[in-house]
Amino acid sequence: MYGKGILKGLGVTWKRFWNTYLEDISWLLSGKKRYFTEEGVKHRASKHARGIFTVQYPEERLILPEEFRYVPFLVYDEGEGGKKEVRCTSCGICAKVCPPQCIWIVRSNDPNTGRPIPEPTEFYIDMDICMNCGFCAEYCPFDAIKMDHDFEIASYGRNVYNLEKLLKPASYYASIRPENYAREEEARKAKEAAKAAKTAAKPAA
Repeated sequence: MYGKGILKGLGVTWKRFWNTYLEDISWLLSGKKRYFTEEGVKHRASKHARGIFTVQYPEERLILPEEFRYVPFLVYDEGEGGKKEVRCTSCGICAKVCPPQCIWIVRSNDPNTGRPIPEPTEFYIDMDICMNCGFCAEYCPFDAIKMDHDFEIASYGRNVYNLEKLLKPASYYASIRPENYAREEEARKAKEAAKAAKTAAKPAA
């Protein structure tokens, strides 16, 4: 029968149209807000959603999962007096493993000793070239580079981030990736405890 597929498609649209109003009424009677609330957005993004399931961006935003990744950023620990203790040692591993080669690091040496300073003098990432693969964060041995949740970086110019724009505190990382942060801190403490135990055992031997 000609037009059967069209009628079937219209039936799906019609069903979703009425389900939207039925859901709105049920949420209204329960005293909850289906729109412009985190609970409403979560429900519409779930498999239990009936009727409309789109969000009114930018007034509404989808709840991003912890493992969502976009552009990289550099982590620093907050030391005494608010001093920024940058985790990056400018080893260059992130730049080597980066597939599109969008990371540039400038190193410098101590003028007195001539040895490399374990902190980048300059650090640049071209976010317009970055493919958001996360290799830089995965291969970093110091947990110094992580993937951000900020995806709203559209601009009229080039998005080349310098060291100042890339640096974000460890507290920010903990807020967007709490489970990963907790696992890393646990592993770091265990490593420090093992190192301390090894150091304490040396004099006894």
